[in-house]
Amino acid sequence: MIVFEGMSVTYPDATAATLRDVSLTVARGELCLVTGESGSGKSTLLRTVNGLVPHFSGGLLTGRVLVDGRDTRTHPPRELADVVGFVGQDPEAGFVADTVEDELAYGMESIGVAPDVMRRRVEETLDLLGLVDLRHRALRSLSGGEQQRVAIGSVLTTHPSVLVLDEPTSALDPPAAEEVLAVLVRLVHDLGLTVLLAEHRLERVVQYADRVLHLPGHGDPFLDGTAAEVMALSTVVPPVVELGRLAGWAPLPTSVRDARRAAPDLHARLTTAPGSRSDAAAGVSADVTATTRKLCASYAGVTALRGVDLTLRAGEICALMGRNGAGKSTVLAHLAGLREPTSGEVRVGGIPPATRSLRSARQISRVVGLVPQDPGTLLYATSVAEECRDADRESDLPAGSTAAVLDRLAGEIDAGAHPFDLSEGERLRVALAVVLAPGPRLVLLDEPTRGLDYAAKARLADVLRELTARGASVLLATHDVELVAEVAHRVVVLADGEVVTDGPVTEVLTHSPAFAPQVAKVLAPGLWLTVGDVERALVGAP
Repeated sequence: MIVFEGMSVTYPDATAATLRDVSLTVARGELCLVTGESGSGKSTLLRTVNGLVPHFSGGLLTGRVLVDGRDTRTHPPRELADVVGFVGQDPEAGFVADTVEDELAYGMESIGVAPDVMRRRVEETLDLLGLVDLRHRALRSLSGGEQQRVAIGSVLTTHPSVLVLDEPTSALDPPAAEEVLAVLVRLVHDLGLTVLLAEHRLERVVQYADRVLHLPGHGDPFLDGTAAEVMALSTVVPPVVELGRLAGWAPLPTSVRDARRAAPDLHARLTTAPGSRSDAAAGVSADVTATTRKLCASYAGVTALRGVDLTLRAGEICALMGRNGAGKSTVLAHLAGLREPTSGEVRVGGIPPATRSLRSARQISRVVGLVPQDPGTLLYATSVAEECRDADRESDLPAGSTAAVLDRLAGEIDAGAHPFDLSEGERLRVALAVVLAPGPRLVLLDEPTRGLDYAAKARLADVLRELTARGASVLLATHDVELVAEVAHRVVVLADGEVVTDGPVTEVLTHSPAFAPQVAKVLAPGLWLTVGDVERALVGAP
């Protein structure tokens, strides 16, 4: 169905090819997962399939990419739209219509589908992706995860033969991600759709893949095989595979179910109970950094928050979780002073938002820092280096301060690159560096691991721990249960704008089927959350 013949891609002004000499075939009716570190070329590979590379992006493509016999060098995206459906990392950027129902219909209008067929397909897609209650909603009023489902639905209505998805579950809560993946598997198995997708959260998707392609990065080899074959050799693996390596299981598991079958021997070796991150020994202070009291908020005719009480303390990492649309981003916006409450009170460092608004940007940056879901809104300069210099100057920091934080977070990023030429994960890390460099007392992060590989997430976790060790508070609004298991002291769960759970991370995650990390699912009813927890317990075992 998709054939790559000696394909290489080099972008203008790049010192090396992003992809080099890729030759492989993706068969019809195959779900193929593309993995690799951030910046390894996953998005570029996907964009060659519908002709966005090189017709839209520019650069030089050598070799050939054939899709259902069509050469993408001579067929631009509009001539491939009937066979390839594409959903990028930023779904909002691809929207054309104003409402959900109109967006689902737009692609079919473009290729001349009959009105009665359009109506039927829209209804089928609304049911398939759980969008019925959103059909008349304005796209701009949707949460990030809701927008992602609409974007997937808008290409499914055209009934393409190939579906290409870049980070399709990155903005989805765990149950919604499972629903979308179940739909994709059903489309592959029942309709013979060919699905090519890139995803960093391998714990969600690797068990569904018929085939895995691992793109090389930092000396890693190109890998192509079944999930089990690639996971055995790859440096980019989900927690369940890491656990299998630690326990010495063979073959390595790629799903929780496989790991659970191999786990009895590990249960017998785990005699030491895991430690807690929720008590004073973890470094959490009694000093209050921020509070909300009976916080209520509404906008666009939608009630977003209903009496939210929240207290954040110095040295604490608190995870804010819940379904898409539960109100997580709205809480962050109020703490950052970007929205006025309908009723209730918000205080950060004892300062109400009205007083904060009179302070300079330099003063505010030392009190509260927010990285929103779209980190590009924080970036204005024409290069990464200029962005770092501007951030130092605006926050009155010593020269090189922001660049030093970026080095910690990112490793290697081209300082001369335009921020919008970076991958989603690289752009996020630049925005994080800009916000974290002034050392704010309250750090607010909205989906901070979207587009980050496992190595980048580990570096982010280290930086967050350093922040809290210096007395800062961190509030993460996230669907990434593995990050929460790794760094959080406490979890607050929102539902329909209300707090329904607020407790220690171990207690909340191990009692929730939806939010439990892979290790907790494998070793239930034990209280281990991460591979590190298990490793420390094994070291302490007799």
